[in-house]
Amino acid sequence: MALQLDPQTCRHLETAIQREWLVTNGLGGYASGTVAGVNSRRYHGLLVAALNPPVQRMVLVAALEEWVRSDDGDMQPLSAQEYWDGTVFPQGYRELEGVELDGMLPMFRWNIAGRTIEKRIWMEQGISRTVVTYRLVSGAPLTLQLRPLFAHRDYHQHRHGQGAFDMSETGDGWIIDAAGVRSHLEVRSAATVRSQPDWYWRVLHRVERERGLDDEEDLFTPGVVEVPLAVGADVAVILATEPTPSSWDAGRSWQDAQQHQGAVLGPGMEHPLAGQLVLAAEQFRVIRRIAGDATPGPQRTVVAGYHWFTDWGRDTMISLPGLTMRPGTLWEARAVLDTYIRYLDQGLLPNRFPDGGERPEYNTIDATLWLFQALAAYLRASRDWRFIADRLEALEAVIDWHVRGTRHNIRMDPADGLLAGGEEGVALTWMDARVQDWVVTPRRGKPIEINALWYNALRLMADWCERAMRPAGPYRQMAAHAHSSAQERFWFADGGYCYDVVDAPEGDDPSLRPNQVIALGLVYPLIEGEPARRTFEVVTAKLLTPYGLRTLSPDDPRYQSTYRGDQRARDAAYHMGLVWPWLLGPYLDARQRLDGEGPTVRRLLEPFTAHLQDAGLGTISEIFESEPPYRPVGCIAQAWSVAEVLRHTLALS
Repeated sequence: MALQLDPQTCRHLETAIQREWLVTNGLGGYASGTVAGVNSRRYHGLLVAALNPPVQRMVLVAALEEWVRSDDGDMQPLSAQEYWDGTVFPQGYRELEGVELDGMLPMFRWNIAGRTIEKRIWMEQGISRTVVTYRLVSGAPLTLQLRPLFAHRDYHQHRHGQGAFDMSETGDGWIIDAAGVRSHLEVRSAATVRSQPDWYWRVLHRVERERGLDDEEDLFTPGVVEVPLAVGADVAVILATEPTPSSWDAGRSWQDAQQHQGAVLGPGMEHPLAGQLVLAAEQFRVIRRIAGDATPGPQRTVVAGYHWFTDWGRDTMISLPGLTMRPGTLWEARAVLDTYIRYLDQGLLPNRFPDGGERPEYNTIDATLWLFQALAAYLRASRDWRFIADRLEALEAVIDWHVRGTRHNIRMDPADGLLAGGEEGVALTWMDARVQDWVVTPRRGKPIEINALWYNALRLMADWCERAMRPAGPYRQMAAHAHSSAQERFWFADGGYCYDVVDAPEGDDPSLRPNQVIALGLVYPLIEGEPARRTFEVVTAKLLTPYGLRTLSPDDPRYQSTYRGDQRARDAAYHMGLVWPWLLGPYLDARQRLDGEGPTVRRLLEPFTAHLQDAGLGTISEIFESEPPYRPVGCIAQAWSVAEVLRHTLALS
């Protein structure tokens, strides 16, 4: 799918700054910015390295200030920067002719005084190295002037004031040491390096200002590099945490980046949306996870979203069927599953691996239950029964822990066979927003999707144990008990749909939320027959939007349709009406189970084709506002958003 932005979009600050590009390196590191060239987030940068992949990310090189100078001395900018008072200088976007995406790799084209200039940005896989190339396509020669701006700070924080930056000039750039990290800038061309250390003060990140967060930072520059720019002679700027070998070649590096994308696509990827989303999905892969503990062996994982998520257990398990359950990628699904199974503790998968590499956090009730769904998807796609059989004892221990009780009061209620959990100050389900000590949607008790997943885990364990000639009867009995109780306990007759949570501290919760579609569309549906059909009709009428499902009915007085204001206001709206694209996956599973409408599925996926040219270019956002025009918000690229839309798109191709 060719993604192109026209001059009208690129040359206007407000439209160009709302569109962001992202390239990744398979380690959790990335480079990202806006079409306008303005860094609008603290997370933007040309070299954001994951020092302990995929965590401990640092923004090392924030930006390059770029100018071109003609022989008569006329200076024209390519870059742009915004400052604390709203001043934007320079304004290189005003001459942008267009931006194209080659897969997920951006190319910028300027038309300046009869000259056409192109810039490409990519990262090399498995190494913290960003490459930026400049090419004069046509016109008289120019001089390219580059001034790098270094941050050397944690990607969640800003740098304020003059830090301790040590610099040493090389023949083609600088080596920078600060905050205990070294970075290298090299220019592969006949460059003139002029060291003039200085500071750029109070650079603004407008999105952080909108969120009520620290929104300014100060950046260090070691000086200026000038290099001739002539037709047929590319200039390559290399930004890296390690020295680049002298044998390195920009042309080969670019070919490697293109070949990597070609290998990811593979043959027969004819559906344009599917092809683009396969490339978007690749950005979430982490090919080498460095364990912060003594867990042995190589590890692989999945980044939940860019820019600020790392690898989360729940997101990984939900995303795996869409991200890596295709021919040629099943080995990777297996590796990710094995990585997480190693971290099982008291019957739970970790919900999150902290940014600093500390001990994993076991504060989720659903990540472990989604593991069973991911294993079932892997088995269907691979027929690799031995993988399941060799891990049955670990899976039996998971069920045992859930029956007798584990962390956070997670335990099967022997009275009805349903799974309950929760305690004060903890949000255990995917609706896990919290503001300091305030848990916005605690959902303590017995949530419907948790029990749909619990029922499926029991049914799958019974199937697998039977195949392995191990005792399966107890799992079938527990499953039958849970299923029978669910029919009685979850049906909300007055509303014609299912309770969201039963046995909550305030009683059964009739909030109309999308979680019930998970109970309709899993391998073994928890809710069936007429109740399932009536539930699906209500969900469709009240919650379905062009980009997924609302998290709360518009009829609910707590409903919020916008995602604005400070962090507290945004977190308060996170699951109170906003649209989540990943929920379209289980919704379409339920639709196909109930009526099997292929054309309807295709129609429901169509809006994402247009979305690829908005927000995060070529990918799918985390959330959307819940009323027209359905503004994309949150993370610009979310693994389960891409994965669930891709899973259904591939089924149509």
